[in-house]
Amino acid sequence: MDGGYYSNDNRPLSALRRGRTLNRPERYQPAAPLLTGASGNKDNSCDVWVIFSKVVTFWAPASLLSSVGGLSDKQSQQAWREKIALCFIALIMGGVVAFLTVGFSSILCPPSQANNPSKFKRFGESPGHLGIDGWQFDVTNGKSIPGLDLQQLAAQQNGQDITVFFQRTNQQAPDCLRNDIQKFKAVNFEVCADDSCPLKDVFIKQSTFDQLNIVNTSTKVGYDWPQVGKLKNYLVISGNVLNLDPYITKFPDPIEGDTLDKTIRTVLGTDHLEGGKDGTALFFGRSETKATINCLVEKFYAGNIDKETIGCFISGIFLYVSLTVILGIVLTRFIMACVFNWFISHRLANPPKTNGKNSPSVAQVVPGESPYTAATGGGMTKIMTMDDVGNDLFTVLLVTCYSEDEAGIRCTCESMAATDYPNDRKLLFLICDGIITGSGNDKSTPDICVGLMEVLPEFKDPQPRSYVAIADGSKRHNMAKVYAGHFPWKDSKVPMVCVVKCGTPEEQGKPKPGNRGKRDSQLILMNFFSRITYNDRMSPLDYELFRKIHHLMGVTPDFFEIVLMVDADTKVYPDSLRLLINCMCNDPLIMGLCGETRIANKRDSWVTSIQVFEYYISHHLGKGFESVFGGVTCLPGCFCMYRLKARKGDEDWVPIITKPEIVQEYSQNVVTTLHQKNLLLLGEDRFLTTLMLRNFPNRKMMFCPQAICKTVVPDDFNVLLSQRRRWINSTIHNLLELVLVRNLCGTFCFSMQFVIFMELIGTVVLPVAILLTYTLIVSEILNPPKDFASAIPLLMLIMVLGLPGILILITTRKLIYIAWMFVYLLALPVWNFILPTYAYWHFDDFSWGETRKVEGEAKGDAHGKKEGQFDPSKIPFKRWEDWERGRIKSKKRQEKQRQMQYKNAPSNHIVTEDPYYNSETASNLSSPDEGQQYFDYNNNSQSQQQQYEPYPQYNQNTAQQEDYYYPERGQYNQNQGQFNNRDQYNRDQYDRVQYNQVPYNQGQYDQEEQYNQGQYDQEQYDQEQYDQEQYDQRQYNQGQGQGQYQYNQGRGQYDQGGYYNQRQV
Repeated sequence: MDGGYYSNDNRPLSALRRGRTLNRPERYQPAAPLLTGASGNKDNSCDVWVIFSKVVTFWAPASLLSSVGGLSDKQSQQAWREKIALCFIALIMGGVVAFLTVGFSSILCPPSQANNPSKFKRFGESPGHLGIDGWQFDVTNGKSIPGLDLQQLAAQQNGQDITVFFQRTNQQAPDCLRNDIQKFKAVNFEVCADDSCPLKDVFIKQSTFDQLNIVNTSTKVGYDWPQVGKLKNYLVISGNVLNLDPYITKFPDPIEGDTLDKTIRTVLGTDHLEGGKDGTALFFGRSETKATINCLVEKFYAGNIDKETIGCFISGIFLYVSLTVILGIVLTRFIMACVFNWFISHRLANPPKTNGKNSPSVAQVVPGESPYTAATGGGMTKIMTMDDVGNDLFTVLLVTCYSEDEAGIRCTCESMAATDYPNDRKLLFLICDGIITGSGNDKSTPDICVGLMEVLPEFKDPQPRSYVAIADGSKRHNMAKVYAGHFPWKDSKVPMVCVVKCGTPEEQGKPKPGNRGKRDSQLILMNFFSRITYNDRMSPLDYELFRKIHHLMGVTPDFFEIVLMVDADTKVYPDSLRLLINCMCNDPLIMGLCGETRIANKRDSWVTSIQVFEYYISHHLGKGFESVFGGVTCLPGCFCMYRLKARKGDEDWVPIITKPEIVQEYSQNVVTTLHQKNLLLLGEDRFLTTLMLRNFPNRKMMFCPQAICKTVVPDDFNVLLSQRRRWINSTIHNLLELVLVRNLCGTFCFSMQFVIFMELIGTVVLPVAILLTYTLIVSEILNPPKDFASAIPLLMLIMVLGLPGILILITTRKLIYIAWMFVYLLALPVWNFILPTYAYWHFDDFSWGETRKVEGEAKGDAHGKKEGQFDPSKIPFKRWEDWERGRIKSKKRQEKQRQMQYKNAPSNHIVTEDPYYNSETASNLSSPDEGQQYFDYNNNSQSQQQQYEPYPQYNQNTAQQEDYYYPERGQYNQNQGQFNNRDQYNRDQYDRVQYNQVPYNQGQYDQEEQYNQGQYDQEQYDQEQYDQEQYDQRQYNQGQGQGQYQYNQGRGQYDQGGYYNQRQV
């Protein structure tokens, strides 16, 4: 990264030293396509998603939507259908979650089978109890009667079945009266026939129980499998224990042709104690035996297996597995967030080690003065190089403004100016999104922003410059003014640029001229630095920014590596910028990071108070956990930092946010599908993060909790509703994009992809989840848990809600956040039900709603609405050297005219210096002989001051011939007036066929080849004019005899009584 030199004579050179630029890469392998539906004019009627949305909304024909719903155009109708389809999917997913949580266990384990142990008294383990018809009776105080000695039976075997002592008939078993099963002896025989029952005329009824003084305990007789195996003539069908003593006593031998008899004896004949007498499979295996099951249960029932059934067992396993997974995720997030806060974040934010060859600052670069100011000591002075930058990286402080008030914008600018960072390494960059007057403001946003700065006199009244905006139709052509100056802060001044999007002349008089949205404002910066990085063709606005940034900062814009993006209502803490830069320097793989955003108006209303803890936990728990993987899924637009480009070795760069693929995908100007609109119109900040992770999955997106800012949050519920509608909908669509990125950090369940998938599911089912939560709480209150197993769901809920409180104590140790946590918990129905449900039903609402109000704005005034056709010929694109050549040609032409005035003027006539010549506000981009001139500077520029220091030799009767250097062309030879390696230059510069084959910014620069063809023809004409002027200039120099020009290996030495050393490019 070698630098050049500048002279000790106060003469600015026309040649600017440009840092090394990148060659355009071969992009023959396109990135993985986004799920943005069909693009352009492609017919997407056969798209699977479109077909699915139409099937779901088959009941709503287009005529009904047009007449009743007010949706007249096809796009709005399709957006409505896609909204219904998305809500349908969300409803299905919520139903699945509800079924798995409640219904699945109810089906596998019905209430009658649930909690078996608590409903039974175990056979043989219940002294003083006997079983009658399957129920346990307390016979402690029972009265014995002839044929029935209760005390003796209880002492003999407690819990045994004494149903066989009572009188019974088949009429008491209705299921045994069916005609189709009367062929079986076990069904049609009478149990008490032939006086086989000891108690005659004593039936099982309440009067009998009163007479015997026995009490039903309302618990059934419980058996385990070994007990049933040891009891003779007992078997089990579906958990029911049957006592078949009466049947086997009546029919001791097998009955020929009786299928039921054969099945019974088969089960009773097994000798396997553990489940060997379970006849469920045999009885249900044949239809004729299956029909007798209810009859047998009514006739011979003696109790139940008191163990869990198979269904209940499976249900329990599913419950424990699901609870373990959920609890594991919660605990993992908590533990990793703590690890990040304790160990990782502090190491990242520590001051980076200083390399021996780097210096933190370069003293000779003075903002606001000429970048080639003379060295005080004379002689040769080394200029700024990338090796001199050190750890104070050149940073753009981007502030996007729309309708904020003056107090908010001033607070933001003052906080940025007050950051602990050298003023010569930060550039305050404000972009005003149109001529907008915010609701309640008495001045427009551009007037507020320009009024905050001290505009340099030479840039006081700039002319609008054209650029290609993010819009449809004629609105793609937009114009903006560039104000350059300083922001005064205490005893210092911070370099400041203010870009005011003012619109084309045709827009004047219309609402919000120049307004193209926040994404367009960001792309002004991204496109500018992308073209700088690749030495690509620049719009007039880009070239205007280049020259004014260079003048302010003393270095060309390719020295900038970092951009900090903040909103116009954000206050940045003084050490935040330094901490973020430290993170960037400590870990070169970090491509973006954010700090903690706190609420400035937390006590304004209940709406602001419920957001305090939500902001805290989303940063310290959510982003802290994601930072361990290096994959923060959303860098908030109010306070985030990105790399413009990353260093690679000593002389190479890796474009990051300036990567053409990112700029191209982020600059889609025609947004038609619902998915595209949710990505690009509602959540551009999250979508930019998504694009970064998709294009650089092996780089890191991090969170720095030490860097803090404060912002103003909505204090009205309607405004909060509009804001969260945008955030929730954009979150779902962005997570849907990220979940398809396979090469993120981790693998399987321990991967960032799995985390994103779980977050996506959790976001979609939020309404159902909160309903189930409150259902659990109510059920636990009405039926308190009786054992640990039944209390597990409640304990899990307490743990999930209570862990953030522990995180507060660990990370901040501020107990006040515990109070804010309880406020947040009280508002859970708002966060998890009202806001998501409202957002889902407004999937097709792409407006900002109540979030940003503009004076006089009518409903439906959208900057994305198509108007007219875009004419690309109105916006010429040239490389930087071509713009610079035009500027220098114009200066030379004016100098030639001025010298002719000196030559032809009478001896007593005084020729005054024309201030228009030196004014940088005047048009130096083109001349009348270059064809139509679209980008005149200020028409009143006669009164403006010059941008750079005046050329001292212009006040003498001589003219210094300027030279400039084109890195792609080769070295310029002034004596011969031609370029060496001209053929090579023509190949690199004018190989239009090869260049236009590269699919770069196809959506942004339509018809690029068409309107640039004329531009190249014009440049060929300009080259001829330029060569002619060089010839005329040489003739003039020879006639004047004002010295001899010598060129020595890249350093020009001008012999005019002394030498000055010219800067090497």
